[in-house]
Formats: sequence, structure tokens, C-alpha cells
Amino acid sequence: MPRRGTVPHRTVLPDPKYNNRNVTRLVGRLMWDGKRSIAERIIYDAFDIMEQRAKRSPVDIFEQALRQATPVLEVKPRRVGGSTYQVPVEIRGERKLALAMRWLIASARNRSGKTMADKLAAELLDAAAGQGATIRKRDETHKMAESNKAFAHYRW
Repeated sequence: MPRRGTVPHRTVLPDPKYNNRNVTRLVGRLMWDGKRSIAERIIYDAFDIMEQRAKRSPVDIFEQALRQATPVLEVKPRRVGGSTYQVPVEIRGERKLALAMRWLIASARNRSGKTMADKLAAELLDAAAGQGATIRKRDETHKMAESNKAFAHYRW
């Protein structure tokens, strides 16, 4: 991360099947060792499973799950006079989405299930319904920010 200037963000191309940029971002986050085709297959299989279970568009379910899992506040450590305070700060747009996707994938990986596609589909459906491990993680983050609201004046 450079000390001056900003890093230009690359614009990702929409995925070929659903024509959605967030699906491409999810593929990139799910991918291990550069195996993009495997990550795409997992996500597309998960979307097929979601469509069968929910009887509606999988992209709508995915977008709703992202909205539900997206955090607004987080805490950052700030050192003031020898002690470290957890200061609540608002999260910028790109990081919100990155955290939501990271939490969705981590929660899906930790689930019990047969295949990764099954686990991802179940986690996305749960998140869209406002429950599951991802939503718990978001609530935990918000709760921590709320409890440290007294240190908000240390914001920089």
C-alpha cells in the first residue's frame, strides 16, 4: 500500500452467464491457486441449487444476501497516549462488499455439507433470509462498534 496517492481499482468484467460484476468478484474470492474454472463451476452449481430451492432468480438471492451481510461500521485500533482504543469508523463502499463476500465464503467453507456448491447455496439462502453465520458475524461487528461508541471522538 503506497504512502502517497491512491491505488487505482481495477474494474472487473461482468461474468458471462449472469452478466453481473459482483458474481465475478465472488468467483475471484472463492478461487484457490488460480483455478478460476473450478470456482466458476462451484458458484454456478450453487446458483442452480438456489434456483431450485427458492424458485426465484439466483442473482436476486445473491444480491439480497450481499445487502443483508454488508456491514456499516467496524472498529479500528487507535493508539492514544500509550493505550489502544477500538474506535468505531464507517466502512467505505469497496470494503463493505469485500467484507460481506469474505464472510459469506468463510461461513460457507465452515458449514457441514457434501459439496462446496451445496454449502455456498445454503449460506447464501440463509444470509438472504437474515440468518446464519454471516449475519451473526455482521451483528457482532456492529455490536462491537456500538459498545465502543464512547471512543468515537478519537476518529481521524
